[in-house]
Amino acid sequence: MSEEKAKVELEQEDMVQDHVEQNEPVEQTESEATETGETIDLAMEVERLQAQLQEQENRLLRNLADMDNMRRRSRKEQEDLQKYASQKVVESLLPALDNFERALAVDPSTATAESILQGVQMVYRQVVQVFEQEGLQAVESVGKAFDPHVHQAVMQVEDSNYEANTVVEELQKGYQFKDRVIRPAMVKVNS
Repeated sequence: MSEEKAKVELEQEDMVQDHVEQNEPVEQTESEATETGETIDLAMEVERLQAQLQEQENRLLRNLADMDNMRRRSRKEQEDLQKYASQKVVESLLPALDNFERALAVDPSTATAESILQGVQMVYRQVVQVFEQEGLQAVESVGKAFDPHVHQAVMQVEDSNYEANTVVEELQKGYQFKDRVIRPAMVKVNS
């Protein structure tokens, strides 16, 4: 019986050995299949990430091109704005220019000094009106306290009719454009 037992044990060992040998390639095949599947998954992930990267690069290039176009357009608009900034004022002055041309076209033999003076006064009022609409104002001087920000003293006089440091006479008008003095008034100041 012990021989039989040993024989059975040997057969069992052989069967186990056969089973192990048969299963080893299966495990290797599963391992190889898992590695191949992971490789395929990784390759697909790499392709997906490369496509995303390419899409982001394209979007970045489009945005950079848009910004460059916007800068160019903005620069062009600013150049045009500077170039044509005075167009509105020039258009407003055209009627005064037309009146000057009409005055110059008058026959000198028939024109009187009074009619010429009236024409010049009319043109003057038109020009002043345009300047006022644009924000130009004459600086008030005579009888005002001397202000070095808006007045330029060219002479000093003694006049008992005015207080000290008061503008007595305006030699040339000064002008202020909105809140900026563009030409100070030339004045005589009482000392």
